[in-house]
Amino acid sequence: MSSLSLEEFTHDLTVRIRDFRRTLRRTAEMLRGSTIPVEDYDPREHGSLVSFTGVSGYREVDRYWVNAPFAFVSINYDPEANEHRYHVVEPELDDLETELLEKLFSDIRQSLIYRREMGDEPAEGVLKDELHELLEVYGVEVDMATYYRLFYYLYRSFRGFGKLDPLMADPNIEDVSCDGYDLPIFVYHEEYTDVETNVVYDEEELDSLVVRLAQQAGQHVSVGEPVSEATLPDGSRAELALGEEVTPRGSAFTIRKYAEEPFTPVDLVNYGTFSLDQMAYLWLAIENNKSLIFAGGTASGKTTSMNAISMFIPPRSKVLTIEDTRELTLYHDNWLSSVTRERLDEGADITMYDLLRSALRHRPEYIAVGEVRGEEAMTLFQAMNTGHTTYSTMHADSVQTVINRLENDPINVPRAMIQSLDVLSIQALTYVGKERVRRTRTIAEIDGIDQRTGDLDYSTTFSWQADSDTFEKRDSDVLDDIRESHGWSRSDLLSELRDRKRVLQYLRENDVTDYRRFTAMVNEYYADPDAVVERVVDDMETNVSGFE
Repeated sequence: MSSLSLEEFTHDLTVRIRDFRRTLRRTAEMLRGSTIPVEDYDPREHGSLVSFTGVSGYREVDRYWVNAPFAFVSINYDPEANEHRYHVVEPELDDLETELLEKLFSDIRQSLIYRREMGDEPAEGVLKDELHELLEVYGVEVDMATYYRLFYYLYRSFRGFGKLDPLMADPNIEDVSCDGYDLPIFVYHEEYTDVETNVVYDEEELDSLVVRLAQQAGQHVSVGEPVSEATLPDGSRAELALGEEVTPRGSAFTIRKYAEEPFTPVDLVNYGTFSLDQMAYLWLAIENNKSLIFAGGTASGKTTSMNAISMFIPPRSKVLTIEDTRELTLYHDNWLSSVTRERLDEGADITMYDLLRSALRHRPEYIAVGEVRGEEAMTLFQAMNTGHTTYSTMHADSVQTVINRLENDPINVPRAMIQSLDVLSIQALTYVGKERVRRTRTIAEIDGIDQRTGDLDYSTTFSWQADSDTFEKRDSDVLDDIRESHGWSRSDLLSELRDRKRVLQYLRENDVTDYRRFTAMVNEYYADPDAVVERVVDDMETNVSGFE
C-alpha cells in the first residue's frame, strides 16, 4: 500500500473529524430529544420576518426590498426640512433569539472553518446545515420564522458586510460614506442623491469593520498606517481610515460600489448621457481605431462611459485593460485584464506604468487605462503614436483643462504627442431642472498644432445645450478622415452612421441592456451588417419586439 501524501492525510483527517463531530451531535440530539424540521420559508405559513410602522415625523415616499424576505428599505421625506431619510428595516430579535444568536456566533465559526476545508459547498447551504445542527444540539425548539431570522444575521455577518449588507445590496446606491463614531452613514442614491441612513456604528464596531474590510481586501491598516485603499471581494472600491490619527471624529470609510452588470451604450442613451447620434459616431470611431479620452469631475461617469463604448470593439481584436481597481467588464473573448498591486513583503509595487510597458509587449490592438495621472500618461501617448488604439479617463472639466494637465507637471506629455489623440469626451454631473443627471458636455476632436501660434487646435463635434437638454451636432474631421480612408462618398458615410443608429435604436426600443446580448448584437453586425440592418428595419416596420 502506498503511503499518503501530507495533503491527502490532512484531507482524510478533516473528513474523519467532521464525521466524528456529526456523530456526537446526533447522539446529543437523541439524548435531548430535540428535532427541528427545516422547511422552505413561506410568509403565508410562517409569518413575516420583519415589522415596520414608519419613521416618526416623516412621510414614506418609497419602499423596496434589497434582500427579500429579510430586509427592505423605506425612503421617507420630511417636508419641513426638505430632506429624505433612508431607513433600513431588518428582522427584530426577541431576548431568546438575541441570546441564541450570540451563542451561535461563537459556536458556528469553528464549524464553518471545518466545512470550508471540505470543498466548494454553497455557503448558504453550509450555513443552514450548521445552524440546524447546532440548534438541535442546544435542544432548543424554534419556529421557522426564528430559524430564518437567525440565519439572516449569521449569513449577514459571515458572508456579507454586517450592518452594511442592505446598503451594499441596494442597486440604487453608488457610494456609502461613514464619517466617524456614532454618526449616521450617508449614501448616494441614484434617485434621492445624498441621503442620511439609520445605520450607525459605535467606536468598537467601526474600528472592527475598518480592519475587517482591509483584511478582506488583502490590505493592512493599523494605528501606525491608518489609511488604506482597498478593493473589496465584490469589486467595490474602499478608502479606509482607522482611529483618530487622521480623522479626528474616528474611523471612517467611503465605499464606491462596483456594478456587476456594466452599463451598455443603450443604458447611457436611455439616461440621456449620450444621444443616438453620438453613440453612432463613437461606434464608427472605435471600429476605425480612433483613440479617446473621457474627462470630467468626480462621479461624472467617465469610467462607466469608457466601459460602455468598449463594447463596440470588433470581436477577436486583442484588448488589454489596466486599472488601479477592477471596474471594466468586457464581454470579449480576446481580453487581458491587469490590475496594479502594492508591494508584498520585500517585493516592489506594480504600477500602471509597469503594466502599460508590459502591455505593449503583448501587442494589443486596443488598450484601456483606468485613469492617467502621472508618468503612465507618457507611455500611453507613446502607444498612440506607435499605432495602438487607446482609451483612458482623466479628472478635468473642459477640453482646455485636459490639454493643460497633459502638458504640465506631473504628466508632461509633449504637445507633438498629444495631437495623436483623436477624440475627447467631457462629462459632467449636473442638473436638468431639479433632477441630478450625467451629461456629455462636449465631444471634441484634436486637430493638431496650429502652425502660426504653436497651440494645440481642437474642434467641437457635439455640444450639450443645457436650456433644452439636447445635443447640437457639427462637422467632424474624424468622420471625414474615416470616409477618405475607406474611399466612401459623403452619402456612404451618412449611410454607415444611419445603419448604426438604426441598430442602436432597435436595441433601445427592445430594452436590450444586458451587456452580453448587446455585445452579441454588435458582433453580429460586424459579421454581416446588411443582414442585421435588414432584419432591424423589417422588425421595426412591423413593430415586432425582441430578437433571438
